Amino acid sequence: MRPPLVLVHGLWDTPRVFRRLIQALEDSDQPLLTPHLPHRLGAVPLRQLARDLDRQIRARFGADQTIDLFGFSMGGVVGRIWLQELNGAQRARRFFSVGSPQHGTLTAQPIPRALLPGAADMKVGSALLRDLGRSSQALAALDCRSYFCHWDLMVCPYWTAQLPWGDQQVIDVWTHQQLISHPRALNVFREHLTAA
Repeated sequence: MRPPLVLVHGLWDTPRVFRRLIQALEDSDQPLLTPHLPHRLGAVPLRQLARDLDRQIRARFGADQTIDLFGFSMGGVVGRIWLQELNGAQRARRFFSVGSPQHGTLTAQPIPRALLPGAADMKVGSALLRDLGRSSQALAALDCRSYFCHWDLMVCPYWTAQLPWGDQQVIDVWTHQQLISHPRALNVFREHLTAA
């Protein structure tokens, strides 16, 4: 049996964003956790969301169970914080980052940190992303994969969605939301997630 799969949603989303992906995986024997991480429209700092993620993973799977981690949009950055700063890399096997602003996004640049610190964490050059860049060696032992589309207006420019480690793959869709809902994307994820 494959280790559990944890699906981490992004900004303005809930676990419902994974409904189609879960349907595509319905014949998999992999246990699933889709934690709800209330972000208050970007008011909750991403490190706090990572601590919330850690609590939910520990409550469901204990402190040692190996897991696979899949983050969509902001959820990929939250997942990366958990991996690099909360010792998640010690128990994760694979990390799938989908349309996640791992190097920031120009879309976040105008957001005032005083009002929406979580959203402002995704600015290009934010203190959080600089810290993650300095400690990215923690990801080197994992099977890391980055997925993105060229026309994403939420994570732009598109290359900011690439992790510093692992494989990168362009998904042939037009929008950010299609990265988690379009059949072309779901087929890719199903193939990769169900691989041994």
